[in-house]
Amino acid sequence: MRSTDPATLLAAARAGERGAIGRLISLVERGGDSAKAVSHLTWADAAESYTVGLTGAPGAGKSTLTSGLVGHVRKLGERVAVLAVDPSSPFTGGAILGDRVRMQEHAIDADVFIRSMATRGHVGGLALATPQAARVLAASGYPLVLIETVGVGQVEVEVAGAADTTVVVMNPGWGDAVQANKAGLLEAADVFVINKADRPGAAEVHRDLEAMLDMHLDLGPWRPPVVEAVAARGEGIEGVWDAVLSHRAHLESTGELARRRQRRAQEEAREILVRTLEAQADALLASDSSAELRTGLANRTLDPHEAAGQLLQRL
Repeated sequence: MRSTDPATLLAAARAGERGAIGRLISLVERGGDSAKAVSHLTWADAAESYTVGLTGAPGAGKSTLTSGLVGHVRKLGERVAVLAVDPSSPFTGGAILGDRVRMQEHAIDADVFIRSMATRGHVGGLALATPQAARVLAASGYPLVLIETVGVGQVEVEVAGAADTTVVVMNPGWGDAVQANKAGLLEAADVFVINKADRPGAAEVHRDLEAMLDMHLDLGPWRPPVVEAVAARGEGIEGVWDAVLSHRAHLESTGELARRRQRRAQEEAREILVRTLEAQADALLASDSSAELRTGLANRTLDPHEAAGQLLQRL
């Protein structure tokens, strides 16, 4: 019988058992006490791994670029893991495994681990379990974790909260540049990649992005580089990786990496607290002890603010 004990699974994962890694990630996806235990066991190891988020509109070629980066990193002799955050299946609630299919060339490499995760309806498209899953991979001996997200909702911005370096992937076309500005990606991006740069319009997108960066007065000491690539042909991959390494060096030399990670930890703790309080509030509001409160709201003898105040006191 397969173990479900987090400590036992983590020991097996550190010994190289890939199935144990998958089961640990499944535990954090399900939440509850087991997820808490996994988080506690892997927290200290998170500092030993570096996370890179890749995001952008659907069809931008994120999976092809991610696959290219995996291949490049492996040539450098490093182990790498990929978390592909996919749209939730409307039938099973699970992740759609398209990214695994596109990265199948790495499937037989023992030093590459690829896992698809479902967004599970989380607002913004990025599962709360993603940073915890990244810590599982760090604790399992992967010094680099690539997080590829779907390009829907607010995920383009939210991915920045789950990665040390955020790469925004775009394609030739004026619409992309405008979309980046409107979606707030200008603030989230640490590196811009114009993929499919062999198509007409690549130079215009490059120019537009540089112009937007020129107008953005509060960029700080790091100006996101704009890199061109044709990932389908393996062109420009090294340049993308060099830009990521440059950003990492900048973060480490300025102390910003530690500050970013502290902010992320605080935000994760806040999100866990909010979700816990929401669950407690829902249970309390639905309980028999709140029958009078529900009646008061229904007949308008009690307004929502008063009701919330009473619930807070009881919580």
